[in-house]
Amino acid sequence: MQSFDHLITTRPHEVRQVLISDLHLSPEEPALVQAFLALLDDCLALPALERLFILGDWFEAWLGDDVYLSLSEDERQENWLTPLIIKLKKLRISGCEVLVMHGNRDFLLDYSFCNLFGGELIYEPYTLNIGQQTYRLEHGDALCTDDKKYQFFRKIMRNRLTQWYLLNKSLEKRLAIAEKMRRKSQQNNANKATHIMDVNEDAVIQAITDSDALLHGHTHRPDIHQATADKKRYVLGDWRLLDKNTRKPKVSAVIGAVTGDENTHDSFSSKNAEFELVEFKALV
Repeated sequence: MQSFDHLITTRPHEVRQVLISDLHLSPEEPALVQAFLALLDDCLALPALERLFILGDWFEAWLGDDVYLSLSEDERQENWLTPLIIKLKKLRISGCEVLVMHGNRDFLLDYSFCNLFGGELIYEPYTLNIGQQTYRLEHGDALCTDDKKYQFFRKIMRNRLTQWYLLNKSLEKRLAIAEKMRRKSQQNNANKATHIMDVNEDAVIQAITDSDALLHGHTHRPDIHQATADKKRYVLGDWRLLDKNTRKPKVSAVIGAVTGDENTHDSFSSKNAEFELVEFKALV
């Protein structure tokens, strides 16, 4: 596995698309926020970058776009989300699309917030053409079909009526609901067998039927799997804070990169475009 830094320093003109997942950003983990800003700086340094995909769980919790949009100008100046918005907008102006997919933590994210930086919401499954192959992109939680309780919960929470109900609650009540759900999730996960929280093999085979490869996050188990005899399943990694007690802690994540011939105008028409998992590290 190559490092993202290696791609930037030795092959910057070949990196066309970057795919990340499971950042779980929050004001309680400023190191992860700083690492994301560092990645955006790297993306801004890539002259041929066309797209940045965020495949769910961008945030640890998202209680509604109005949590930020209702802030006054002075409050926004001090808010931890503002530097992210500014840098993402700069990336969009540079010509790079920012495509955001819902995860199980931030399913209330909507267009109003994405419009602040020119981002676009995409929905799973999303088909990405890389070279002559089609990749199916999704967050990954829908593939964990052995977890029956979670799938029932997911179905309820993804319902538009449920989301309307939540968004019409006061922020205080939404915070209380989110905290109650977080505690219950932690308790449930502590008692679940490990395999239940991973993807189901039959669900993977069904998902990949009409694609050449499957790419997802959610499980926090980055790897490359042989899904079928001729198809692969790529798993992005979560963003992890390492050596947190040292003077310069490190954030590490396994992300995706689409590379192509630097002489080709774009990766969409390049037959030589390739996908690879790379390791991203940031000192924060």
